[in-house]
Amino acid sequence: MSEATGTVSSERIFEGRVVTLNVDQVRFPDGRVGTQEIIRHSGASVVVPFLSDPHGGDPQLLLVRQYRYAADGYLYELPAGRPNPGETPAECAARELREETGCVAEHLEPLLSGYTTPGFTDEKLHLFAAHGISRHETQFDPDEFVEAYPVTMSRALEMVRSGEIEDLKTSLGILFVAGFYCRG
Repeated sequence: MSEATGTVSSERIFEGRVVTLNVDQVRFPDGRVGTQEIIRHSGASVVVPFLSDPHGGDPQLLLVRQYRYAADGYLYELPAGRPNPGETPAECAARELREETGCVAEHLEPLLSGYTTPGFTDEKLHLFAAHGISRHETQFDPDEFVEAYPVTMSRALEMVRSGEIEDLKTSLGILFVAGFYCRG
């Protein structure tokens, strides 16, 4: 494997508000060149907002119930969204929490970052825990239909187990904080 991997050439097929689609000629680790369709995405921040002490008992957290056209209905989710130009993942997380729930967090802690589906997109999510919450007014985007949905951790875990939560970033966030963050 003497050949370097990477992009040989790239053609932009579509550029939209949320994603772009490129068809790239890519050199693989064995030296062969092949075609890859890649969705380019700015990434997003995801927030697990705790309404009570995350390290005591059965903490209460805040989900949102949001209309999603792609899912043909409403989904239970953690507050999340894409960064504005020049915005850090933490700044994005704080803004999205405020916009979608009206909440401001005294403490915002980074937990985990990773790719959603690297087989066809470069989208990377950044997961944060938020606590020390105070409530303010929501600031929805024009295409957002969101309502706050407070739940206990035990209820959120049951929603993951039963499939009531279908959004995988939300399932991951809940399972991550339950398994690693809330334990101390």
